[in-house]
Amino acid sequence: MIRKAVAADLPQAAGIYEEILDREETTGPVYTNWQRGKYPTIDTAQEALDAGTLYVGEEDGRLWGVVNLNAIQLPEYDAIPWSLPAEREEVGVIHTLCIRPACSGRGYARQMVAFCEEEARRQGRRVIRLDTWEHNLPANRLYPSLGYRYAGQAEFFFMGFVRENLNCYEKPL
Repeated sequence: MIRKAVAADLPQAAGIYEEILDREETTGPVYTNWQRGKYPTIDTAQEALDAGTLYVGEEDGRLWGVVNLNAIQLPEYDAIPWSLPAEREEVGVIHTLCIRPACSGRGYARQMVAFCEEEARRQGRRVIRLDTWEHNLPANRLYPSLGYRYAGQAEFFFMGFVRENLNCYEKPL
C-alpha cells in the first residue's frame, strides 16, 4: 500500500535514506551521490511531511519506500529543453524516490512511480518531471522503461553543497 505519510513514519523514512547510504559505503555500488548528514535526512522528510507531499510504501507495518511528490522545479530545470510545454502549476515533480535496499528488485519502484503519476493526475497536473544523478544506473534504466523521455542533462548545484550532473526526464499524464 502507498499512502500519504504521517509523523510516525519519519524515523523509518530517514532509516531508508541511511540504509541506502550504508549499502553504498560498505558494498556499493554508488548510485545516489548523496552526502550523509546533509541530504537526505530526517529533516528532508519532515519538510515534505509538513508540506503534505511525502508518501510512503508500506507492507505489514514496515516501510519499503518513500517519495516526495510536489510541484517544485529546481532553478536548473530552466536549462532543460523540455518537449512538453506546461505552466508551472501543471507540472508534478518526483523527488527522492527511495526503496529500502532489502526490498529492491520487487517492483516497488515501478509501483511508486505509477502512484506518483496517478496522484499528480488527481492534483490536475498534465506533466510529470524528475531528475536523477547521471550515474544512477537503475533509475536511468527505469524511467525510460516506464515511458519517460530523456529531456536533457544539466549541472545542478544541489542544496548548495554538491555540484552534479543530473539527467532530467518527463512524461505526459
